[in-house]
Amino acid sequence: MALRPIITAPDPRLKLKSAAVDRFDGEIERLIDDMFETMYAAPGIGLAAIQLGIPKRLLVVDLARQDEPPAPRVFINPERLWVSDTLATYEEGCLSVPDHYADVQRPAQVVVRYRDRAGSACEETMDGMLATCLQHEMDHLDGVLFVDHLSLAKRSLILRKMAKAKKLAGASSA
Repeated sequence: MALRPIITAPDPRLKLKSAAVDRFDGEIERLIDDMFETMYAAPGIGLAAIQLGIPKRLLVVDLARQDEPPAPRVFINPERLWVSDTLATYEEGCLSVPDHYADVQRPAQVVVRYRDRAGSACEETMDGMLATCLQHEMDHLDGVLFVDHLSLAKRSLILRKMAKAKKLAGASSA
């Protein structure tokens, strides 16, 4: 396992649409292990492969609290089959948009079809934080960030701050 760098906005790779995973092999196994190690170290509760610059339809999630044993989940090629009309609002953040948080409304319940780590087909109904987290990470697979769900003014403010921070970090390391 290895820690990998997480790319941050406004990196254009975060806007790429990810391709389906078609081979379940050692390379995918290593990527999954690296994604969990990177997510736990960040620390975060979800991570999409594109956040590591790898445009594959793969994401990992672990909603266990600090005082609970890890509960790692792998979702490969996830697709929404149904979303509820009822919405839920959660404060969201993102490892690719560090130090910025905002309330985002999403469907409260979803039915998702995906493949697990072994490549087995799964279908599951999700609600609560799992539904929100999964939808957030699935958005990444289509080049959508949580800030894209915000008003233009709020999104622009966050992205300008991110670009300025990157520019300042680049100037100080030169």
